[in-house]
Amino acid sequence: MEILTADFFLSALTGGLLIGLTAPLIGIFLVLRRLSMIGDTLAHVTIAGVALGLLINIYPIGVGLAFAVAASFAIEKLRKAYKGYAELSIAIIMSGGVALASLFFTLGMGYNTDVNSYLFGSIYTLDQVDLYVVGAITVIVIVAISLLFKEFFLLTFEEDAASVSGLPVKFLNMLITVLTALVISTAIKIVGALLVSALLTIPAATSLLLARSFKQSVVFSVVISEIAVVVGLVIAGIWNLAPGATIVLFLIAMLILTIIGKRGLSA
Repeated sequence: MEILTADFFLSALTGGLLIGLTAPLIGIFLVLRRLSMIGDTLAHVTIAGVALGLLINIYPIGVGLAFAVAASFAIEKLRKAYKGYAELSIAIIMSGGVALASLFFTLGMGYNTDVNSYLFGSIYTLDQVDLYVVGAITVIVIVAISLLFKEFFLLTFEEDAASVSGLPVKFLNMLITVLTALVISTAIKIVGALLVSALLTIPAATSLLLARSFKQSVVFSVVISEIAVVVGLVIAGIWNLAPGATIVLFLIAMLILTIIGKRGLSA
């Protein structure tokens, strides 16, 4: 139990709670817009940036963040080019991210261990710089959603109506994608690139089964995410398990219990 009061665990808890707040805030909009796979795409691109950062000895998360933001702009450009096939832009960018990551892995075979920590998460290694970056992005996401909540709501459910009403639809679409890139690029060190989309989608999926309104679903998704982060980290700390995997598995358990509970009530 001493691990729960250790400095590295408290840093991990702080970083986890911050990502547990921002990921579902963005994720609920992505899920409702049927863009859930964008999380995996940007995660793969971020890993390519991380690999390059390790290769040239520059702050990996910073390079990964730059790659993710650039990819978010590319996704929006391709979505406009293929309006009837929005998912095609996601597939193209994911392919490019995987290809670049593979190339940089080949060039830097000596840092495979470091790359693995970003693939599977290394929340216990968060330092002050990481926490500052996560904290800054948390502020950006909260401010953006607070100021533009109504606009994002209309964009999510009636994009055509949002355009007719004079809202800057292109800017709002780009902003959501960029915010997603920022969240994912910082979250990969916490739960890993292979699991990061779970923080975006599973809390949203669970909240949609429970909520009676959009605002409720936003609140519930954040609460569910934070519970999973705290419980997952405590379980991982006590039994020496992989923290990222434990958080995601607990999220899945909460989703399954919610589905079973809903079926029981409706039976």
